Amino acid sequence: MKLNLGGAVALAFLWGATLTSCNSKAAAEETARQDKELAAAAAADSAKAVADSLTAKAKTDSIDLATKAILPHKRIIAYYGNPMSKRMGILGELPVQQMLKKLDGEVKTWEAVDPATPVQPALHVIVVTAQGQPGKGGKYRLRMSDHVADSVISWAKQRNAIVFLDIQIGQSTLQEEIPRLEKWLKLPQVHLGIDPEFAMKNGSIPGRRVGTVDASEINYATGVLADIAKRYNLPPKILVVHRFTQRMVTNYQNIKLRPEVQVVMHMDGWGDRILKKSTYNDYIKKEPVQFTGFKIFYKNDTKKPGWKLYDPKDLLKLNPVPLYIQYQ
Repeated sequence: MKLNLGGAVALAFLWGATLTSCNSKAAAEETARQDKELAAAAAADSAKAVADSLTAKAKTDSIDLATKAILPHKRIIAYYGNPMSKRMGILGELPVQQMLKKLDGEVKTWEAVDPATPVQPALHVIVVTAQGQPGKGGKYRLRMSDHVADSVISWAKQRNAIVFLDIQIGQSTLQEEIPRLEKWLKLPQVHLGIDPEFAMKNGSIPGRRVGTVDASEINYATGVLADIAKRYNLPPKILVVHRFTQRMVTNYQNIKLRPEVQVVMHMDGWGDRILKKSTYNDYIKKEPVQFTGFKIFYKNDTKKPGWKLYDPKDLLKLNPVPLYIQYQ
């Protein structure tokens, strides 16, 4: 641009004042054009800076969420059941302090076998239990009193354990059951479990056939958890989905993953070791979602002669290696 201006000035000496005047006008127009281009460039740079900043923030937020997440940095060792029943799992089978001491033993075993992976103890309590009768409201489910969840949360604090609130849906829906749990789910140490075995469709009665949930229902659950995590500025929530048949979870490939929620597909079947491993491979490994879990039944897995429990060394040989281990 300077070369063009220089040439115009040289010609002005030959053509006199008229050309000088024209050149001044051209120079003014050129200056205005340059100013306009500079302003546009500055605006573009500013917009890019904002976009880059938002991108950087999003990346940072994702990193922060991953850093605060429990999985895959730790392995969860959970005791399952209901304190109102001795027949639903170890959580209600033993007196509280005896139960916690037994959990301590499992935690120490896992720490010794896999010292590279820290252990996160957990209590997994059923707060909505499926029923064989319609009950109040005709939903074939019974909601536990607040005292049950409050008690288990207080027990968990004694071991710095996290808590899972488990829903056996019956003929109810997750839309009816999850919102009422928000007062606990807004706590950073409280997470959610869903048991499709007792999610009955088409009027079926719990216990007479195995139930089912669809990916759309799981997406509803993770959506609620994500919203709670964002509103209360919480670390990622964990959703455990129990499974031991293919039909228990339909359209698994449509399950949406969200940064605020970690999904564990949990092998929930009992029996001999060959059957349990096959179930894990067929319905957890072959239909992957995110993280995997494996259940140990203290009683049912040893019901018949020759049956024995999987121990931690055996479970570490599974592929993928489960990061959520539940004992019932």
